[in-house]
Amino acid sequence: MTGFVLSETREHVGIVTLNRPEKLNAFNDAMTDELDAAIADALRDDAVRAILIRAAGRAFSAGRDTRELGHRRGGESNFAHVRRAQQRNLSLMAGHKPVIAAVQGHAIGGGFEVALAADIRVASEDAVFRMPEIRYGLLPDTGASQVLSVLIGPARTKLLILSGRPMAARQAEQWGAVDVVTSREELHEVAFALAREIAAGPPIALALGKQLADHAWGERVRSGIGLELVAQTALFATEDYAEARAAVREKRPARYGGR
Repeated sequence: MTGFVLSETREHVGIVTLNRPEKLNAFNDAMTDELDAAIADALRDDAVRAILIRAAGRAFSAGRDTRELGHRRGGESNFAHVRRAQQRNLSLMAGHKPVIAAVQGHAIGGGFEVALAADIRVASEDAVFRMPEIRYGLLPDTGASQVLSVLIGPARTKLLILSGRPMAARQAEQWGAVDVVTSREELHEVAFALAREIAAGPPIALALGKQLADHAWGERVRSGIGLELVAQTALFATEDYAEARAAVREKRPARYGGR
């Protein structure tokens, strides 16, 4: 274990902390494995009634570590790579414990999608959310296209994922992607207080309340995430993806042909 993810339990709140601040909590394979394990442990632990996902340092997460973009461990296929990443967020959504995300600074790509997998999002005033995958000839693949469509509507979702534009905390709150905005200094205190308040409730009622609130859209979101898997796997094989990566690497505008 590298300590890229820290876990503790306080007052029935399982606190999972992203802890790679020098890299803006960008996910490499080791950090991803630790996050998956920490979330699985919190979901299994009977002493945990609510889960708080937060981050050390000035950013929540910069998404996938750019040094590992396109890297596949042990010959893993693109399909298996995306599906494995999806399973973590699906487990947060389907799990019976309420999940709160505390977001400061940048929440980019897969980092934003971890926050979207939570039931409630608390953001600092300096939080900025962004889905930049289009720049690489790709699309979000761990839930953003589906969850954002529920939270902020299809048109605004398309605006974010097709342009790659950033969304500031107050705008996210106004649109419905963030539930509470607070100061940077008070973020962790406010988020933990909310998680503790929820965790003080009766566990069975908490589980059923989450299930009822998700009933209207939960199956559609899970089905849509399956479509994200198919779409992203296909995009990895396109000439557009190869050209987009080359353009980023060579620091030039992309030249897409034929369309």
